[in-house]
Amino acid sequence: MRWREGRRSENVEDQRGSGVRKGAIGGGIGILIILAIGLLTGADPGALINSITTESGSLDGTPVVLTAAENESADFVSVVLADTEDTWQSIFQQNGRVYRQPRLVLFKGSVDSACGFAESAMGPFYCPGDEKVYIDLDFYTELKDQLGAPGDFAQAYVIAHEVGHHVQNLVGTSDEVQKIQSRSDEVTANKYSVMLELQADCYAGVWAYHADKERQVIEAGDIEEAMNAAAKIGDDALQKRSQGYVVPDSFTHGTSAQRVRWFNAGFASGDIDSCGTFSAAVL
Repeated sequence: MRWREGRRSENVEDQRGSGVRKGAIGGGIGILIILAIGLLTGADPGALINSITTESGSLDGTPVVLTAAENESADFVSVVLADTEDTWQSIFQQNGRVYRQPRLVLFKGSVDSACGFAESAMGPFYCPGDEKVYIDLDFYTELKDQLGAPGDFAQAYVIAHEVGHHVQNLVGTSDEVQKIQSRSDEVTANKYSVMLELQADCYAGVWAYHADKERQVIEAGDIEEAMNAAAKIGDDALQKRSQGYVVPDSFTHGTSAQRVRWFNAGFASGDIDSCGTFSAAVL
């Protein structure tokens, strides 16, 4: 991804030096699944955040020392966020709306949000309560080494998806879904969560289309990186890896094929109208 010459966002809050170390949460495949599920948070991020506990001794006040690589990752994220700002501001203006830019919080170990207390193990998330995207950049190492999704555009896709949730929050989609879920059974609620997540994937594709058309940021292999990341965190892929079988009624984010399909739908058209997951005959 051609990003180094890009504009840096002014909406980044760097809390990595707050003196909180990464908590000692159970390892193995359990962490992997929590990370991947948390990567693309559903309609109620607070519930997932508050389900994660901190072990004794993880918050010891040790100052955080940032490496050159970590600071470069923060610079990269700032450029990606700025690019989403440019894209969505233009799209909102074209539709007679005002785009309110989200803030992005960089943290290390744990963080307080309007949705509750979060540990790094839940992965990146968007909190509608304060309109902020939260990410511990150590997640990108997990994305590459454990989930098998390397590449800077895979990382950009993560940010673009969470910003997609912000777009849903601004236009009222998230509220409507939560209302429906509140009066639905679990299976139906899960289906609406899947539609919400797939639409955010599509919005990430819309961003990629405009980022390349207007600013020529995409290099050979970038789109494949994003689609690979989408495939790696499909509900079916995660369940198969963790338990050896899949339970479709429990899906909350969509299958690998669905995630790839909807990202590609947004990227192919660059049109938000192509992201109609709630009216699609087939997801």
